[in-house]
Amino acid sequence: MKLLNEIEAHLVINELERSYPNAKYYLNFKTPIDLLVAAIISAQTRDEVVNAVTPEIFRRYKKASDYASADIKEFTQLISKVSFAGNKAKNIISTCSIIAKEFNDSVPDKPEELMSLPGIGRKTANTILINAYGKVYGIPVDTWVIKLSYRIGLSGEKNPDKIEKDLMKVVEKKEWARIAYVLKAHGKKICQSKVPICSICPIKSLCPRNGVSKSK
Repeated sequence: MKLLNEIEAHLVINELERSYPNAKYYLNFKTPIDLLVAAIISAQTRDEVVNAVTPEIFRRYKKASDYASADIKEFTQLISKVSFAGNKAKNIISTCSIIAKEFNDSVPDKPEELMSLPGIGRKTANTILINAYGKVYGIPVDTWVIKLSYRIGLSGEKNPDKIEKDLMKVVEKKEWARIAYVLKAHGKKICQSKVPICSICPIKSLCPRNGVSKSK
C-alpha cells in the first residue's frame, strides 16, 4: 500500500472533513457514566444494537454506585443482545465499583485514570474524554479508523496505537475530536467494507486504491 505524503494526507483529510460536516459520535448518552457504559457495551457490536439496549439500562442505573451494586445475572440479561454480554457486564460492574469507591462516584477525566479501569483501553478513554468532557488528548481508533487509515494511505500500520500516532502527525489538533467520526461516516457511506463505491468518492483522485496521485 502506497502511503500518502504529508501534502496529500492534508488534502484528503480536508476534503473528508468538508464532505461530512455533521459527522459526530454515534452512541446515545446524556452523562459521563452513560457514555462509559455504552462505550464498553459497544465493542464488536453494531451501534444500532447498542442504542436499542441502553435506554432501559440508563433508566435503571443513574450513577456508578448503581451499577456497582447491580446483580450480574440481571445485568447480563439486560445486555444479552450484544456480543460478549457476560464479560461486558463483569467489566461494567467492576469498573463502576472502582469509580464509586476511588473517584467519588464520578467518571475520571484523565486518560491514565480511565485506562486503569477494567474494560477501558486507549480508544474508549479518548472517546469518553472527548465526548463527555471536551478534553482532547488523542484520536479514538476504532475498526473503521483502522480500516480506512490503511486503505486510503494515511497509515501503513495495523496496530491502533501506531495508527493514532500516524494520524496525529497529519490531522490538525483541532480536528482530533472529530476525525474518527468523519472516517466512519465515509466508510459507511462510500468506502464500504466489501465493495467501496469509488466512482463517487470525494477523494478518489488521491486515494492509493485508485493508483492516482496529484503529487509528483
